[in-house]
Amino acid sequence: MKDRASDSQRTLVLENIDVYYGEVQALFNVSIEVDSEEIVSIIGSNGAGKTTTMRSICGLHSPHNGKILFDGEDITRQRPHQIVKKGIIYVPEGRMVFPDISVQDNLEMGAYSKKFSRKTLVEHLEEQYDLFPRLKERRNQLAGSLSGGEQQMLAIARGLMSDPKLIMFDEPSLGLAPVVVDDMFDIILRINKERKVTVLLVEQNAFMALTISNRTYVLENGAITASGKSADLMESDQIRKAYLGG
Repeated sequence: MKDRASDSQRTLVLENIDVYYGEVQALFNVSIEVDSEEIVSIIGSNGAGKTTTMRSICGLHSPHNGKILFDGEDITRQRPHQIVKKGIIYVPEGRMVFPDISVQDNLEMGAYSKKFSRKTLVEHLEEQYDLFPRLKERRNQLAGSLSGGEQQMLAIARGLMSDPKLIMFDEPSLGLAPVVVDDMFDIILRINKERKVTVLLVEQNAFMALTISNRTYVLENGAITASGKSADLMESDQIRKAYLGG
């Protein structure tokens, strides 16, 4: 477990954010820090506010109070396309691939915001095909014809096409067979360790989230109720009872 970074090495900081849906408050004074090249997970029950937190970071919800900083810059009121250009990529729950175009066209769409040269675009495609050989085999297939696991691979690879600094995964294991889940978390670890990409992971599979992350935040009813090193939380009686089945 590496030591916490200095303020200058913080990739992402949420400072006391409140988020509302109309008059209903969804997040209460949420503060989260993610250091450079770290894996941080957020665990919690359904409806706890995990996805709302993710969507707030990438500009799809605007906090009523508080600030969101990325590499020291205040991005709280920036539009989603501006946030993508700065290097934050969101891989949403449910994968959300474009079903009626090919795998390769989906991947190229992932690089749209960066306006890469054709040479650089081809290099990025080959990087994704190296990471996901199955996508290379299916590059001319319609994305909608892929299995659930393959669509999740495509969603991740599409996110990596823009060469992100921070990639956020929202329930990457949802609906996948156990053997595919293991592969998916191995890939997330590779992205972090080999490509040096910072990872923020929202995951209901608390055991896997705690296993692969450096630190974890527990979110319940829109508020952070616990946080710390993942290994320490794994040993907490409260966390084990609530999330690990004993």
